[in-house]
Amino acid sequence: MNLEEINKELQNKSPEEIINWAITIAYKPIVTTNFRPYEVAILDAVTAVKKDVMVVWCDTGYNTQQTYKHAEEIIKRLNLNIHLYTPKQTVAHRNVVLGIPSIEDPEHAIFTEQVKLEPFSRAMKEQQPDVWFTNLRKGQTAFRNSIDIVSKSKDGILKVSPFYNWTDKELDTYLEEKGLPNEFTYFDPTKVEENRECGLHL
Repeated sequence: MNLEEINKELQNKSPEEIINWAITIAYKPIVTTNFRPYEVAILDAVTAVKKDVMVVWCDTGYNTQQTYKHAEEIIKRLNLNIHLYTPKQTVAHRNVVLGIPSIEDPEHAIFTEQVKLEPFSRAMKEQQPDVWFTNLRKGQTAFRNSIDIVSKSKDGILKVSPFYNWTDKELDTYLEEKGLPNEFTYFDPTKVEENRECGLHL
């Protein structure tokens, strides 16, 4: 599979066309979500093409009340086929033994592994997808600027980002036209800074 050629072909296609292309070559597609801002766009776009697509939600356990309410609303509204993955240790237990280490603390890597990387790795191992839809976009981080609409994960899964070239403003219009809510009160304990990768996509 020549990713360079595929990306050239998909460059000017709409998210719907990109999703349609990916669905036709997939035997087991999934969408991953954490219900961060603008995630509803990818969930809406993919389920519009494949209603029963598997949606993997890796919940760190540290989401804001607003994010959990938003998630519940979107799950009901889009009738999502949700598969929930959570860390093996509860937040209450971790607060006693580890807390939320700062980025500079060597234990931050252990924390990230526990709350995000391990549940995600478990989800991928159990579900064995061949196509993975994400809402990665250009301009979010230096790493994300280096990939394209279609890339490959470190495990060789085809990673498809239909909104890769879209701006926040374009997504605002998309959500407005669809009458879909967005939620900005979001907290990722593994990133702290918005332009930092947590390790999931690297």
